[in-house]
Amino acid sequence: MRLPDDQDIRALHEKYAPTLEAFESVYTHCTIVRDIADQLLARGGIGLDAEMVRAGSLLHDIGVYLLYTPSGELDHERYVSHGHLGHRLLAEEGFPEELCRFCSHHTGVGIGCDDIRSQGLPMPLGDYFAESAEEELVMYADKFHSKSAPPSFVSAETFTRSVGRFGADKAARFMEMRDRFGEPDLAPLMASYGHALR
Repeated sequence: MRLPDDQDIRALHEKYAPTLEAFESVYTHCTIVRDIADQLLARGGIGLDAEMVRAGSLLHDIGVYLLYTPSGELDHERYVSHGHLGHRLLAEEGFPEELCRFCSHHTGVGIGCDDIRSQGLPMPLGDYFAESAEEELVMYADKFHSKSAPPSFVSAETFTRSVGRFGADKAARFMEMRDRFGEPDLAPLMASYGHALR
């Protein structure tokens, strides 16, 4: 399978970003997630497809662009659907299912049918859990940075508390990923991007 290179992926972000501000928010976040995933891969012993992780990291949030209103505001009420929207966008662009899944299977620590029903989430009923180790690594790396205003890095402790609001099983799932992949060193990334830690 031929994966898109960084230039192709940037062009795709530019194609769908409704504003420069949206592009800078989403593309910078995706680049940071790639950097975090690269750092974790570089520790060795994981045995994953680094090129698939790179492409998945850079594309995982592309569906966010479809949630901007004509006035340039982000539709926060439907934000959880960005993964499904990104999956559909990449499929329409002709990308293989293995790459499209990085969009629909990275939110939180996974979303299942019970979550969709009980929370009334605006997305098709289904199970959206990382299945491959590459999907799981991108999902995990994504938890350490937020596109909030202003954007920030997120500590493992902060994310554990946050996801724990949705159930102890969610916090446990995150801790399992932390045990498997380890914690990234966020300090050099904070210095490089100028985003604080919360």
